[in-house]
Amino acid sequence: MKYKAVVYDLDGTLLDTLKDLQGSVNAALRAFGMPERTLEEVRSFVGNGVRRLMVLAVPDGDDDPLFEEVFAEFRRHYAIHCNDTTVPYPGIFDLIDELNELGIRQAIVSNKAQFAVDELNRLYFAGRIDVAIGENAGIRKKPAPDTVLESARRLGVDIRDCLYVGDSEVDIRTAENCGIDCASVTWGFRTVEELRRNGAVILCDSPEDILRLVRE
Repeated sequence: MKYKAVVYDLDGTLLDTLKDLQGSVNAALRAFGMPERTLEEVRSFVGNGVRRLMVLAVPDGDDDPLFEEVFAEFRRHYAIHCNDTTVPYPGIFDLIDELNELGIRQAIVSNKAQFAVDELNRLYFAGRIDVAIGENAGIRKKPAPDTVLESARRLGVDIRDCLYVGDSEVDIRTAENCGIDCASVTWGFRTVEELRRNGAVILCDSPEDILRLVRE
């Protein structure tokens, strides 16, 4: 097989988390009398970590004197409500299970806060995916290669034997910075046109496409 490991983004790739993210964004904004954001606005804000999400959601970003309080309220709310409406995309469990049967190592690498990555990994992928890395102090987040390189180290595989799977321009840049292939999924938070405009080469319309790619 072409790859020995698959490293996944989380939001928009394995799980549809968008409504829960919007719910927590708007709960935080409401608490401070700020205008709420639409689902499409939140969709466009996601990808560079929760702080960047809130910088884009708050009207004056982190120049607003209340920003840190709004951000803290978002984190508090999301810690409680990160799984209210979140669901795995169709076919994801089958993909992960079949790759496990083939002996392919698997990991999650996300710009989502580590506490949320840990919780969602526990809820959905316990016993299926052993390595799950989120945003942490002291290690650069995507599109820097650091967290993906760390996932390969923990999996015990060479980074050159990894396939990266994601749904955004951040994921495309991350894979480029690691020198590995990126499979861009078309069911996530970016359109096919946005993915192509940002250099996507491998487009996957279903989890079965990823499985076929690994088996080649």
